Amino acid sequence: MGDTGISALLVRLRTARGWSQQRVADKYNALEGRSAKTGKEIGRYEREARVPAPYTRKYLAQVFSVDVAGLDQAVAVIKGQRDAVEAAEVEIVPPVLPPEDTHVRGDPLSEDAVRSADFARFIAQRNADEFVVEQLEADVGRLARTYVSHPLMEQYVEIRRLRDGVFELLRGRQHPRQTTDLYLSAARLCGLSAHVCLDLGAYDSAATHARTARACAEAAGHEGMLAWVRAVESLIAYWTGRYAQAARLAQAGRRHRANGSIGARLASLEARALAIVGDSTGALAVLSDAERSREALSGGDELLGVFDFPAAKQFAYAGTTLLAVGGQEHVHRAIVSAETAIRLYRSADGDDQSVGDLFAAHLDLARGHMLLGDLDGTEKMLGFVLQSAPERMSASIVRRLTVLGRELEGPQYGGAAQAVHLRDRLQHTVVRASLPAAHPPELPT
Repeated sequence: MGDTGISALLVRLRTARGWSQQRVADKYNALEGRSAKTGKEIGRYEREARVPAPYTRKYLAQVFSVDVAGLDQAVAVIKGQRDAVEAAEVEIVPPVLPPEDTHVRGDPLSEDAVRSADFARFIAQRNADEFVVEQLEADVGRLARTYVSHPLMEQYVEIRRLRDGVFELLRGRQHPRQTTDLYLSAARLCGLSAHVCLDLGAYDSAATHARTARACAEAAGHEGMLAWVRAVESLIAYWTGRYAQAARLAQAGRRHRANGSIGARLASLEARALAIVGDSTGALAVLSDAERSREALSGGDELLGVFDFPAAKQFAYAGTTLLAVGGQEHVHRAIVSAETAIRLYRSADGDDQSVGDLFAAHLDLARGHMLLGDLDGTEKMLGFVLQSAPERMSASIVRRLTVLGRELEGPQYGGAAQAVHLRDRLQHTVVRASLPAAHPPELPT
């Protein structure tokens, strides 16, 4: 493969086969067994915005059916060129000193040049390379994927460890390209930290992590992450009862030019919040916007899991919104949406089966049947939630259970034995889910 650099080589290998960057990413992911790469990431390698690490080169060689040694040699060419440039930039040429009696050793211009050279050496020092950045992104992607399906506290320890590690790296020195990538990883890890606090009901802490995530996303210049953080801030406002603000934050997020499913997420959040404040017309209009965003979706999200907004979750949000709008027609539509969400989640891969969203969809189904006067249907739908381990229930699910129990006290149920029985079961589950064993008041150190 000669002295070709990695970018030119990857472009040549891809175009010779007539493949798109996304097709290369799909083949890579099929070999590795997980959604680790996107077409955008392949484009970074082709532009030399990032050099693929040895682990990545191994799979790329399999994708193109070439010897990995050829890719390694192409990377060596690029690194050799960069090292030569950097060495030239930091090389210090000793000044030719005139005779001692001229006292030039104290010359302020010479001393100033030495300080400039010292800074050049400082820039050349690196505390992170391509491999460190790529491995970090892989770890973040894995945590994002497993977050929705694994116990929360299992995730938190590693999220915090990685987040603190990125903070430390950013306090050091690295190439500007790597600095941008590190800021993006920091934004995502702070976003995951915000979600941990959100799910535990620690809303002030969630807001703090979200603000830091937004600052890091701004430093990285990443529109998609900025939009996603607005979605988290909208959720925080929603679950603290500031529904109008939740709608405004979601609307602000929609102004970012972002790819992937984030547009559908933000529209769904805005619709739900508008429905709660009684703006049924606005809620239904924005709900239609969410559907159009889904239909117009081209390309996938950079990361899956908590950063993705799958169709199943969109149906779940639509169900909640339609229940809040009210009226028999909308309640029937809500039931269909919740049933669709459950069916889609149950057919998804294990790591994509969001336990929290399954709980939420079942509770919407239970409430829909309750509003139609079908307590048998309500009890059946509640069974999935009430029989589950309380430590899997987030603060928002506990709140939904509490509200549903209060609604069953309504005069329309006339103290019916079945309604009383359901209220007792709901109250018992709320108490169990609120115990320290279920949600520790302090996260592990």
